[in-house]
Amino acid sequence: MNPDFYAVVGNPIAQSKSPLIHAAFANALGHAIVYDRIEAPLGAFAATVDAIRKRGARGINVTAPFKVDAFVYATQASEAAKTAGAANALKFDGEKIYAENFDGVGLLRDIEVNLGVSLKEKRILLLGAGGATRGALTPLLSARPKALVVANRDIEKAQTLVTEVAASSVARALGYDALNAEVFDVVLNATSSSLTQALPPISAALFGDCELAYDLTYGKGLTPFLKLASENKHTQIADGVGMLVEQAAEAFAWWRGDRPDTKSVIKAMTVALV
Repeated sequence: MNPDFYAVVGNPIAQSKSPLIHAAFANALGHAIVYDRIEAPLGAFAATVDAIRKRGARGINVTAPFKVDAFVYATQASEAAKTAGAANALKFDGEKIYAENFDGVGLLRDIEVNLGVSLKEKRILLLGAGGATRGALTPLLSARPKALVVANRDIEKAQTLVTEVAASSVARALGYDALNAEVFDVVLNATSSSLTQALPPISAALFGDCELAYDLTYGKGLTPFLKLASENKHTQIADGVGMLVEQAAEAFAWWRGDRPDTKSVIKAMTVALV
């Protein structure tokens, strides 16, 4: 019996750790799968996935810049995918194409289960108003924080995001210049700044009462954001490797009906924050 076929689609894609993660999951659980990296040309996501489906694929993960394309490509979408307007996983069943977005639930599980930080009644700051924040808002609000602030250079973009996704009395938008008057228990960097070793426009004072500083970027070591947070010795720091593995585990369980343990895979993929 041939193994089931899965893949991750993006552009670029050579850097993706998904094949390693899913191979580890399959090996641990005794599942026979093949999992490839596939680079889709820009503007050709649908044609690429059509070809993947003709090869008999059961599902795919989707990474930048195609998460919105994946949502549009699907015939049915989960509430999480609809809220985000994007999908990071597709499942194929004949002509039916199901879309899911596990980024937010992966983030929440990493923070509350792996890192042991409860978000209930906490004051949360999300830096950035892009796709990562959009996918994270609803899961984070489900943890019942005391307050959730989205900060962005373009305050109108942040306000639109809060209005569209997080119509809640505890969620609001601010510009970076207004953060000095605020205190937070958890600060999440959902900007792309760490990819270029840049720092969002924040000061060390932001981490005065901070319990956890979390950079959604992974594998970059001590990013400028985490370095700034680490100056406060009471602030725990973490990157997004746990989020990556946890969202992968959600996709694996969705496809295969069997949820893998994530601890050993996270440990193997963790880069020291030094």
